[in-house]
Amino acid sequence: MTGAVIVWFRQDLRLKDNPALHAAVQTGQPVIPVYIWSPEEEGDWPPGAASRWWLHHSLQALAADLESHGSRLILARGRALAVLKELATATGATAVHWNKRYEPAAVQCSQQVAKGLGVETVEFNGALLSDPTKFANKTGKPYQVFTAFKRGLLHVLDPGPLVPVPRTFPNPTRWPKSASLKSLELMPKIQWYKTMEANWTPGEQSANKRLTQFLRQTVDDYPTTRNLPAVDGTSRLSPHLHFGEIGPRQVWHALGARGRNSVFMSEIVWREFAYHLLHHFPHTTTQPLHTEFEKFPWRRDARLLRAWQQGMTGIPMVDAGMRELWGMGWMHNRVRMVVSSFLVKNLLIGWQQGAHWFWDTLVDADLANNTLNWQWSAGCGADAAPYFRIFNPETQAKRFDPQNLYIRKWVPQEGHPKPIVDLKKTREAALDAYVTMRRERREKG
Repeated sequence: MTGAVIVWFRQDLRLKDNPALHAAVQTGQPVIPVYIWSPEEEGDWPPGAASRWWLHHSLQALAADLESHGSRLILARGRALAVLKELATATGATAVHWNKRYEPAAVQCSQQVAKGLGVETVEFNGALLSDPTKFANKTGKPYQVFTAFKRGLLHVLDPGPLVPVPRTFPNPTRWPKSASLKSLELMPKIQWYKTMEANWTPGEQSANKRLTQFLRQTVDDYPTTRNLPAVDGTSRLSPHLHFGEIGPRQVWHALGARGRNSVFMSEIVWREFAYHLLHHFPHTTTQPLHTEFEKFPWRRDARLLRAWQQGMTGIPMVDAGMRELWGMGWMHNRVRMVVSSFLVKNLLIGWQQGAHWFWDTLVDADLANNTLNWQWSAGCGADAAPYFRIFNPETQAKRFDPQNLYIRKWVPQEGHPKPIVDLKKTREAALDAYVTMRRERREKG
């Protein structure tokens, strides 16, 4: 097996348009695909329960796809450097290929592997349209405004052609040992995931079907339907994109010329913006980009936080969203804005609390997007909504769920609690807190 190439799968669980895999096959050497479960190397953000459920099924799908092409997926558990060293020694591998990740802990892990492995290592970009390490504004500084970022990106962007699924996989004469998928213990011990199971099918094939369906049935009406939570009017590609079951270049090419300046393409570019910010401002996973918010008087109230988490606030639109999240592992984007605004601006609970809850309960939990979107809601991040912009859940429900179809699906008419806060009074309190924070900052110079 001398000269084998190990392909280290990470958040790129697909065969099509996978640059690391394609380059490995092109060498003509035996190719050994491997996935390493190493939550301890994810820093403060190991995958949450919903993400682990998705990952289990995504790995199952990837293994089946590889087997259908005459290859197989080696599973391992442990620190990446140690596992890859052992594999390289056992197989005689002379190179390891992988697609980049951009989360701070993942970057550190990649650097450790590249420095300590002792064989050739090659990184590729398979997760984004652009590489945030190589893209900046005209002054060489990171972008902090989305419209400028989008304009700059689209001006220079050339994703290039897609790379195909390899026709054949050169195999080693002897495969290394693999852990069982069950031994990774990704599945919850309590079967709370039945609703997710009925509504999601992880894997590359499902991702491609979802994209095809979206382009045929939904994309033309997307500017309107994306705001209606009772309608299947969004792509629902977010978990597939996060786990790399489909890549943004595939979406770009599928949209074609008509999609370059479309509303949906803006959502793809927003994802790029999130990774751009995470790369340049890695501290923002827990700290506000605008430092004045470090002094904001966030409230610590376990009772109010628990009511929000359980969908028991007495505010129908908020509770519907939080119950959809618990049941589906997902929430409609319009409702995400409503529930996050309610947490940070009506309950005055810090955005970090919301970010951690979403991280554990979303199947599409993505560190870059989670960070950007929560800081956007709190008014403390790049291109953030002004703090005085406070979503009124009742107004939002009347506008985007006028027949209460979404609310009735998740919130029964009977037994719903009374509101835990007064929307008008808490809005005024939030604005007062913001004004006080700004005044104190000016006084301190």
